[in-house]
Amino acid sequence: MTYTTIDLNVEHNIAHLVLNRPEVRNAMSPAFWREMREAFSEIDATPAARVVVISLTGPHFTAGFEVKAFPSVLAPDEGADCTARTGEQVRRLVLDLQETFSVIERCRVPVPAAIQAGAIGSGVDLVSACNMRYCTADAYFVIKEVALGITADVGTLQRLPHLIPSSMARELAYTARPLDAVRAREIGLVNQIYDDQAAMLADVMAIAAEIAAHSPLAVVGTKEMLNYTRDHTVADALNYLATWQAGMLLSEDLTKAMVAAAEKKTAKFDDLLLTKKVG
Repeated sequence: MTYTTIDLNVEHNIAHLVLNRPEVRNAMSPAFWREMREAFSEIDATPAARVVVISLTGPHFTAGFEVKAFPSVLAPDEGADCTARTGEQVRRLVLDLQETFSVIERCRVPVPAAIQAGAIGSGVDLVSACNMRYCTADAYFVIKEVALGITADVGTLQRLPHLIPSSMARELAYTARPLDAVRAREIGLVNQIYDDQAAMLADVMAIAAEIAAHSPLAVVGTKEMLNYTRDHTVADALNYLATWQAGMLLSEDLTKAMVAAAEKKTAKFDDLLLTKKVG
């Protein structure tokens, strides 16, 4: 599939999704919101993809929602004169925008992000939906929406408090104050800081390769359980895990991994199967 705001390729079981509008600091145009969902649909339809790395071209990760797109997106339909109907339409628009980053969270395989310089506004929504975050020393994160007179509405306020202390998430959301790379690592938002983009991407791709080398069934199960546990009680999560394992412990991957460990060899695992759809 051809994209205009991103690039996507799959090689060595790693899907690499690159934000590719460097001339506008990878600002999120209307096409971006559609293409991200299409890209993750393509990834889901690619059994060889065992991990997805999100990175960038240019000097900035993303400037967030493309401001010049706001008027046309939020403009009421011609002839619309019922406030309630307009409000219901806006609600569906917000839900549609949220879906762009929810597909990252729902993606069955892990999604690490490699971040350089600014992750602003919707950029924080994006990286909050990723599973791990790595950044360059010049990186910074800004929940910009409150400074624009709106409430962040596509995932930051729902996901960030699960990643960093709640009081810190509140401070950032209320003030629109930039969070620098060092502080981001101190509070657990990012795993590692790198001197430059090349060093960061090399290491993140190496981490992705480690993930891709493991049983894809085991990795998918691990992501499923971590996400489920975040949103449920410990008892519910343990019960779900037991049910999951009733099928997964029958996997041939378990045998392959144990034999390889005993023989001090590297196990080779089959790809996942293609997702079936009706129609």
